[in-house]
Amino acid sequence: MITTTNTIVVALGGNALAPAGARATVYDQFRHTRESLEAVVKLAAEGWRIAIVHGNGPQVGDALERNELARQSVEPLPLGVLVAGTAGWIGYMIQQSLQNALRRLDIDRRVLTVITQSVVASDDPRLSEPSKPIGNVLTEAAAEELRRRGVAVGSDSLGRLRRLVPSPTPIDIVEAEVVKQLVGEGKIVIAAGGGGPPVYRGPASGWEGVDAVVDKDRTAAILGNCLGADTLLVLTNVSAVHRDWGTDAATPIPRMTVSEAKAMLATGTLPAGSMAPKLEAAVSFIEGGGRRAVIANLDEGVSALNGETGTTIVGDTE
Repeated sequence: MITTTNTIVVALGGNALAPAGARATVYDQFRHTRESLEAVVKLAAEGWRIAIVHGNGPQVGDALERNELARQSVEPLPLGVLVAGTAGWIGYMIQQSLQNALRRLDIDRRVLTVITQSVVASDDPRLSEPSKPIGNVLTEAAAEELRRRGVAVGSDSLGRLRRLVPSPTPIDIVEAEVVKQLVGEGKIVIAAGGGGPPVYRGPASGWEGVDAVVDKDRTAAILGNCLGADTLLVLTNVSAVHRDWGTDAATPIPRMTVSEAKAMLATGTLPAGSMAPKLEAAVSFIEGGGRRAVIANLDEGVSALNGETGTTIVGDTE
């Protein structure tokens, strides 16, 4: 039953479903998914209108590897299609896990997955600059083999070798109005999976796919603004935004204004592949009309919404 007009977008990291550094089987991922939905179940019970966005870094990396291992037998699929594919099966996994959890608590809410396309600029310079780490951690030998084949490899925020792919900036969502209608009806919608397969509008042919991966937190902010959401909840593997991140003096920041967040981003000290885009997404969401953004550990979503943990970002006048 819907008891509030409040709308929230919950962004789940791909590592929440398949922790980085481990080759998780699909059964492991179902288990991790069930464990990651505590906050969503509580919000559903409280009557929030909910959209869920999930990452796909580990999963789309595995899909690329399957492509390469089977390339002598079957035609490889382009990266944009693989993003759509992971959005489908990860959406199914979240959808089924959430349906079961809601049914056990006798909560009458419908859950569905919508494959949405994220609009990017065809001339975005990021399309030619691979920067987004995906897939599992590589050994030096595996990394060298990929480099030999012309595949970009670099370090992630923890200094581990990973495959890198282009990650253009999303500017809109093609199916935003459909998602808004469904969420407005009280349905829990899983959308913009993996950030959504990126597309641009061709002058003659219409929408065209791009072989890249869009950052899911930035897309979640856009979706939140399209839905008129009050709150963006980013659940990750870090407990909060930290001052002096990466040093022994690192301390969590419970609350920040948009101006304070921008000042921190301007220092360039936040990891580009992890916390920086999350904080950028929070700023974008609030400047686009959202009331607050919360960044918290996956296990602390409910307490973070209550201001007990995590980092809450608000407008300068709050």
